[in-house]
Amino acid sequence: MEPQHPRQRAGMGLASEGGCSQRPRIRHPVERLDRQTFSFHFRNLRFASGRNCTYLCYQVERLKHCSPDFSDWGVFQNWVYACHVELCFLSWFRAKKLSSHEQYRITWFLSWSPCLSCAEQVVAFLKENRNVRLSIFAARLYYFWNPDYQHGLRILRHQRAWVRIMSFRDFKYCWKNFVYNQGMPFKPWKKLRKNYQFLVAKLHEILGNTMNLLKANIFRQQFGNQPRVPQPCYRRKTYLCYQLKQLDGFTLDKGCFQNKKQRHAEIRFIDKITSLNLDPNQRYKIICYVTWSPCPACAGELVDFINGQDNLSLQIFASRLYFHWIKVFQRGLQQLQAAQVSVAVMTRSEFEDCWEEFVDNQGMPFESWDKLEQYSESISRRLQRILSPSNWNNLEDSFRDLRLGSPSPSSLRSDSR
Repeated sequence: MEPQHPRQRAGMGLASEGGCSQRPRIRHPVERLDRQTFSFHFRNLRFASGRNCTYLCYQVERLKHCSPDFSDWGVFQNWVYACHVELCFLSWFRAKKLSSHEQYRITWFLSWSPCLSCAEQVVAFLKENRNVRLSIFAARLYYFWNPDYQHGLRILRHQRAWVRIMSFRDFKYCWKNFVYNQGMPFKPWKKLRKNYQFLVAKLHEILGNTMNLLKANIFRQQFGNQPRVPQPCYRRKTYLCYQLKQLDGFTLDKGCFQNKKQRHAEIRFIDKITSLNLDPNQRYKIICYVTWSPCPACAGELVDFINGQDNLSLQIFASRLYFHWIKVFQRGLQQLQAAQVSVAVMTRSEFEDCWEEFVDNQGMPFESWDKLEQYSESISRRLQRILSPSNWNNLEDSFRDLRLGSPSPSSLRSDSR
């Protein structure tokens, strides 16, 4: 059974295709939903009929020092003959809440995922307002088999809108905060978990996920730039997270690799990019975040790879420098710079971007660990000394040694990498 055009049959007319048939006027939200409305319209059916309205439960948090300083919440419903619910919210938020001097975190709980037109207008809003971060939790996917609606979800992700399927915990949260529940606990309906798993798989398929998101604790452990491993002790492994972008900033692909036996993360990354068969007539840039800087053997492989790609630029941001006191490892970094590969140390900005793009962060903002900036500055000074021209003695001989006489990657790295 197919969804029966919930936005159109609710009296939206042409708005079902265009988001709004006219410029949305300001309308105010209601505080809560009644129990029957929530249970019917937010039920996470795979194929739903009779859901002729879209509901949006929102929470707006104003951030101060990365922590919520103010919170507002409410519910919007489709505005008949005029505007989709997402655009009703944006119109209200622009007029009543938005300030260019504040940072905001917005969470939406939607009964249907956005249509293409609404997705495009949400993306435009986020581009215009870089101080706003949006997380979207959808109970159901609207026409998930339609390529246009799939494209809408993808452009939301590319604009760093966090798109997820509502889980049991999310339904329970909505029931508590957006429903006149009269003190009654949330009672899950039949097949809630099974339908959730189906919708999650479909969303991953639509978004083209090439990797599972990193767990927050794994990110903090492995990307932490502390000079010594915090207690309790654990192994620091190599993770490489990459984004392949067009020059206009549009993200074409992203993923995360970890070392495998006899095959380092950098080599797996090269294999992946090569397999994409990029258009030689277009230009691309790749941003890589790595827990450890490349070993000499991988540095040589990256140089060979980038030298064979005239339309590709590569930026590498490392959380830590691997064996930076050993000459052959220093020469590997120098080799990368000589090949016009940008090598830098991750700062708070890169850690935040990595957290946003590659971590299952549950919509939470990145929280710095103690002395992050101090450690980053110290590592950066060390890298600059390594890359200083005064240290590039016998560089051509070094390159030859790296290619002809360097040991295998497995022997260049200890188990800790």
